Amino acid sequence: MRSGKFLSLGSRVALIIIIGSLLTLAAIVSTAYQALVEDFEDLLIQRQILEAKRTSEQVDQKLQLRLNALSAFAAQLASSDHLPDPVDLAVALGHQTMLRELLPAGIVVFDEKARALAENIYVSDRIGTQYLDRPHFQEALKTRRPLVSKPLIGRTTGKPLLSFLAPIETNNQDLLGFVGGILDLGETSLLPAPHQTGRHSSQSIEKIIDTKNFLYVDSGQGSQRLTPLPPPGVDPLTDAALSGITFGQVENLQGQTLIYATTHLQRLGWIFVRAVPYDQATTPARQSFIRFSSISILITLALAVLSYLLVRSTMSPLDRMTAQIQRMAEHPDSAMRLRETGLPELKSLAGAFNRLLEERDSLARLKEHFMSSVSHELRTPLTSLTGALKLLSSGTIGPLNDKSLEMTNLALRNGDRLQLLISDLLDFNKLSDGSLKVRIQAEALKPLLDATIADNVTMAAEHGIRLESEASVSLDLLCDKHRVRQILDNFISNAIKFSPRGGVVRVTADVHSPGWARIIVSDQGSGVPDSFAASVFKRFAQAETGTARSVKGTGLGLAICDELARLMDGVVGYYNDHGAHFWVDIPMSREAGSTREQTDEST
Repeated sequence: MRSGKFLSLGSRVALIIIIGSLLTLAAIVSTAYQALVEDFEDLLIQRQILEAKRTSEQVDQKLQLRLNALSAFAAQLASSDHLPDPVDLAVALGHQTMLRELLPAGIVVFDEKARALAENIYVSDRIGTQYLDRPHFQEALKTRRPLVSKPLIGRTTGKPLLSFLAPIETNNQDLLGFVGGILDLGETSLLPAPHQTGRHSSQSIEKIIDTKNFLYVDSGQGSQRLTPLPPPGVDPLTDAALSGITFGQVENLQGQTLIYATTHLQRLGWIFVRAVPYDQATTPARQSFIRFSSISILITLALAVLSYLLVRSTMSPLDRMTAQIQRMAEHPDSAMRLRETGLPELKSLAGAFNRLLEERDSLARLKEHFMSSVSHELRTPLTSLTGALKLLSSGTIGPLNDKSLEMTNLALRNGDRLQLLISDLLDFNKLSDGSLKVRIQAEALKPLLDATIADNVTMAAEHGIRLESEASVSLDLLCDKHRVRQILDNFISNAIKFSPRGGVVRVTADVHSPGWARIIVSDQGSGVPDSFAASVFKRFAQAETGTARSVKGTGLGLAICDELARLMDGVVGYYNDHGAHFWVDIPMSREAGSTREQTDEST
């Protein structure tokens, strides 16, 4: 079965629009999702960069605060042309309460040669020790600017320290010495509050790496203790931070993808690392995508429904036109015409179809007139020819030899056949114009069947067919005997033609339903082809086998049978069951002798 029987043109157009809309939506939402993920990924990277930079700036501000406080104290000590003696220096150190809070590991005063002169916290062997070998002292001596060292290990304490230095200079720029401050990184953290308390986000990872000493200032585990860096390959995030690539993606040993960013605090040589799982980019993107997709699907469905309604409203006139054309095809004699209204294309189509119908009607009228004229013109000379042949065959005008008699009989049979064809054409014309009359009266069924069998025995014998009849009950029909004979003769003639030689054509009759008798003519042929089922009782229709018609004729016989049955209030039909079985239902007589005349007023 072809798919065209399932979907109308309007449904196909609507389906194409809906599928196109859905495919477009799929392409849009797929592109939108990728763009959303990329945007959220960029946003997340920028956020990590900002967070790392903010932490770095906060640490730098704390360093600068300590340097500023140390520089202020150095300015106080430079009020004269020489440094106070150690006792006075110790007293001065004792008054620096805020400075002690900022530098709790100790404050030391050095001379111009970086020798320790005084301290506020006693450390064994520190006083008198010279620290000029330290790089930050050398830099301070050279630049004479406040500075903070990179993390170093205390010479006497062995602890990781930060050393702050501020030069002590006179107004004449003479160097008197240095004020130094010490910060024990193991005891005091410069990191913002979340780092100090160890309250890290469950999703984010933060690390601070000392690149000089290869230590974690903050390992991201919430501990204030400095720990050495792991070997390469153990922590991919640390390896990525030390690679010099300031942001990107990295996969940890657990297979989790991280988005990271780093910033470098040059003053300390620290790298601040911040990372979050990649899911933080895809999760909001997915949520936005779901919202966007839901709205898009609703809009698309609304547009699809609207498109479908528009298509249906556009195609409905064409559907109505198609239905009307089908009705006209089923009832060719109807005078219906299509209304030439609506869209220009539909108006043009309706106009063209109406003109086609006018041409068809003109051709039909011309054909009927032609057949009527030809039939009448042929009938008179054919009657004369047939009469002459009958005289020759009967020997009235003289005996004929065997060869001549055979040829005469052959010509007579063909003449009779031609006479029947002309009679069919004339009957058809009468049925078409409604002038054929029938005389309805009560008729006994059995004599009618016997006469029918007797008149068709000769034709059956010529084809090697045996005729049988059977009437199970004695019935009286309310019919026109001549027209019933005409129907049965046609049925029997077709049955003989389509039966195999040696076959049997059987005529049976019985009560079909209350008030109705059914006469059936059955053959033993191949039956009516399924492809011909819808055209059996139509005019000029004949079953075909391959490309050649199996039996020659006008194709009017069964159509005339149908019309004749209607005139007698009967019905004709057929079914296949090991051959074709053609039947006619005729009303049964209720009052013997009743007669009436009826014309085909419906045609």
